[in-house]
Amino acid sequence: MKSPQSWVRSARFVHSADAPRGRPIMRVVNGPLADLFRYNRWANLRLIEACRDLTAEQLDARAPGTSGSIRELLTHVVGAQQTFILRTKGRQHEGGELARSSAWPGFDVMTSIAVSTSDELIQIADAIDADPQVDLPWQGKVYRYPMSFFLLHAIEHGVEHRTEIKVTMADLGVQRPDLDGWSYSEAAGYGQEAR
Repeated sequence: MKSPQSWVRSARFVHSADAPRGRPIMRVVNGPLADLFRYNRWANLRLIEACRDLTAEQLDARAPGTSGSIRELLTHVVGAQQTFILRTKGRQHEGGELARSSAWPGFDVMTSIAVSTSDELIQIADAIDADPQVDLPWQGKVYRYPMSFFLLHAIEHGVEHRTEIKVTMADLGVQRPDLDGWSYSEAAGYGQEAR
């Protein structure tokens, strides 16, 4: 895991000619947005790791009110990240993305895809200087979205389905990882005593 200091060093800055007396000022452009995706990466990897010890029967369990089994939802969360990345580029459903109906790739492949797609979402969030419009083809028509919508959807989607997985784990009576913001804060090294 990257240290919080390396996250700060990777933040993007801009110079403004509008500063007093023409002196450049620096401000972080996308650090907080990229940090949302760092949380997303951390939460996905913690949940995948927590599910490694589940039996095949537990992975195929589905709690009442959820939209799929643990196995289906893990595959869906990770595969959706592949799709969200494509959508930021005006593409989707190219055949290489994981879907709920995909064959289970195993935990090592799942982790590898989660890491690579999470890292790419962080890079996209960090690089977005404006909110460009993306034309997305769907069923013979083209629809226009702001790129930020796909980033918003990626964050919301991950939270929704990770929660469903945790509900199923609770229904099974197995240990669930704490994916709360405070747990992430501790993992990221935030909240150091200031005085």
